[in-house]
Amino acid sequence: MNIGVVGMGKLGLPCAVAMAMKGHQVMGFDCDPRQMSTEAREYLETGPDGHSPFNPFLAASDLAFGSLPEVADFAEIIFVAVQTPHQPEFEGVDRIPAERVDFDYQFLERAIGDLAKVITKETVVVVVSTVLPGTMRRRIMPLAHDKMKLCYNPFFIAMGSTMKDFLYPEFVLFGVHDDGAAKKAAALYRTLTKAPIYLTSVENAELIKVSYNTYIGMKIVFANTLMEMCHKLPGTDVDQVTDALKLATRRLISGSYMSGGMGDGGGCHPRDNIAMSWLARTLGLSCDFFDSLMMAREKQTEWLADLMCEIDLPKAILGYSFKPDTNLTVGSPALLLKSILEERGESVFIYDPLVDEETIDVSRLDPMVFLIGTKHAAFRHLTFPPGSVVLDPWRFITNTQADVRVVALGIGDSPNDGVRGIPGR
Repeated sequence: MNIGVVGMGKLGLPCAVAMAMKGHQVMGFDCDPRQMSTEAREYLETGPDGHSPFNPFLAASDLAFGSLPEVADFAEIIFVAVQTPHQPEFEGVDRIPAERVDFDYQFLERAIGDLAKVITKETVVVVVSTVLPGTMRRRIMPLAHDKMKLCYNPFFIAMGSTMKDFLYPEFVLFGVHDDGAAKKAAALYRTLTKAPIYLTSVENAELIKVSYNTYIGMKIVFANTLMEMCHKLPGTDVDQVTDALKLATRRLISGSYMSGGMGDGGGCHPRDNIAMSWLARTLGLSCDFFDSLMMAREKQTEWLADLMCEIDLPKAILGYSFKPDTNLTVGSPALLLKSILEERGESVFIYDPLVDEETIDVSRLDPMVFLIGTKHAAFRHLTFPPGSVVLDPWRFITNTQADVRVVALGIGDSPNDGVRGIPGR
């Protein structure tokens, strides 16, 4: 098929390459001309196997770029993968403001409005962007004309493994507005993946997407609650507790995201909780569950700040990308921790080998209390400055230096070694 993709960012570009790899003719467009190239990108992404670098797939791709009228003239199906962002204060790197807001739909509305001006033949237009329930019918569909056959198809992908997640999803979700459009888009997907296709109403699909993301945030909050409990309960080990829960696949679903560590992060999950909190308040729900999740994330990060402040050493955070193997920092819980420490008057050194251009030899720094903010493999065997304390919420540091104290958070069976509330390892 001839496929168009509007939005050549961190979502649209890898998915466009994936469809081109499967033999489709794909033409992309972005309002930023710098995005329309096959040159190496500034973010880390993997290929369809989840391990090989993305850039060779991009360079070898026959992905084409064109103007919006050219894409409209070329494509049978156009995917619209533009951002629906929140303001920076709602991304989860600072404390949550008192107000709650919906997503910002101006970019999506502009994209659909611009497509309406250039589409002159019957074309399936597939909206990928995350929206709250009711948005497509209230704000997007009125911008389209009868040649534009709309359906809603949000992706369930993680930044850094976009191609893999697009080609090997758990399921493909369609919010059906036009039966013919859904059938044609489903036929395309049958050439891309063997995953089941779930057809439902547009409003259901909108809610399924944000529910999926916020459910992940709920699991992380729950696992981190167990980590804090185990840290304070003698004879407990959070990994042994969560490893047992992961076996309960009939009732508790899966073990993904069920490990103690840092809070939820990324460009979707924190902001989706904020948007769902806004929706809960708008609908007058009996309980704003999503606000509780975000407040729990914030309080759990405060607890990490408490542990660091109990140690009379300069403060350092190693790793502030929102997850391993990526240089993306949006929604980073480590940056939220930095913000909370700075509120308390602390000066905080942060370093991430995948984000910062300069490579730093940590062993040559002054003694500090280091917290491992991101579970980068490079940190596992680090040499730390003598006299340092390392707080490890992931329990993966293997450092055995006699002059460095490594504290595995979430294990309560070690004797207290002199620092209040922090058992040693």
